[in-house]
Amino acid sequence: MADNNQEKKFATKLIHFGSEIDETTGASSVPIYQASTFHHHDIFNPPTHDYSRSGNPTRQALEDYIALLEGGVRGFAFASGMAAISTAFLLFSTGDHIIVTEDVYGGTYRLLTTVLNRLGIESTFVDMTNFDAVKAALQPNTKAVFIETPSNPTLKITDIATIAAWAKENELISLLDNTFMTPYHQRPIELGVDIVLHSATKFLGGHSDVLAGLAVVATESLGKRLKQLQNGLGTVLGAQESWLLMRGMKTLQARMEHSEKSARKLAEWLDSRSDIARVYYPGLKDHPGREIHEKQSKGYGAVVSFDVGDGDRAKAVLNRVTLPLVAVSLGAVESILSYPAMMSHAAMPREVRHERGISDGLLRYSVGLEDIDDLIADLDQALKG
Repeated sequence: MADNNQEKKFATKLIHFGSEIDETTGASSVPIYQASTFHHHDIFNPPTHDYSRSGNPTRQALEDYIALLEGGVRGFAFASGMAAISTAFLLFSTGDHIIVTEDVYGGTYRLLTTVLNRLGIESTFVDMTNFDAVKAALQPNTKAVFIETPSNPTLKITDIATIAAWAKENELISLLDNTFMTPYHQRPIELGVDIVLHSATKFLGGHSDVLAGLAVVATESLGKRLKQLQNGLGTVLGAQESWLLMRGMKTLQARMEHSEKSARKLAEWLDSRSDIARVYYPGLKDHPGREIHEKQSKGYGAVVSFDVGDGDRAKAVLNRVTLPLVAVSLGAVESILSYPAMMSHAAMPREVRHERGISDGLLRYSVGLEDIDDLIADLDQALKG
């Protein structure tokens, strides 16, 4: 990556990221190196790539791409978002303790409470909007703090710079799931975070056609450790998926701008209705974390969560909508309406979900690229029943 890349605007970096033109042929797209192994022309001088688990030219282009966008020193591409998160958590060992955002993504919660706990890696879930609660969770064996902001699905906002600085003071590694905001809206490494993680399946890929995870590190020493884990575990992204993801990322800014504009209109419309118990969106004037969010993010994102009152009504709405996909996931060109209680957070026991504000009536709307007036009309008829 050329140094002058850092001086370019974000929209330009998305298109001109260093590997946009193939040096050998001049092709306008990174070649898909569909190869498992690579010939050694000179056995005394091994090639840059020798085996695709350890490194593949297509994947390397993607890894350099996300590192550039996030402002980190090194990027890594994994087979899924959970593969990226799982690999990062394996930086820690038996007896270590991690402080985690309480309403974290259900898959991360499941990993911590059913897998890593068996390996002796402990976790404490706290409301990270309360800095005193975060500090109170510190133990002698605490090694890391895991942040998700906005959180999924209640969109709570954590003060990134404050938590990251506190982590450094206490010699903790700070990790942040940046899936909802993407590096277009929010760049945590610039705020002091050590490792940024993405389910690239979502907004970065943007087309509901690729499963992928990404990680970016702030330091070379962390990069070496994460590379060792990625190679040792084999949790890598394939060449075809790497190419698909890069293709999707080129339109990230255009998609995010369109979807966010629509999401703000949807949130305001929902907030004006008397039959909606609560609306969660950082762009609403009464959102408790709006001021902090605006300090650390360029926009409010494309996800709106809202409580329709109870589980029966939520399921009825899901059965009546005609435009959004009723599905797991988010961040695509098509709108996706999800039911966290039965989808993204099904791994959480009901009482735990309710403690964290993930009620049976909560729906999560990921706004796509359709006309927002059509989306609102469709949701209106679904709510009216």
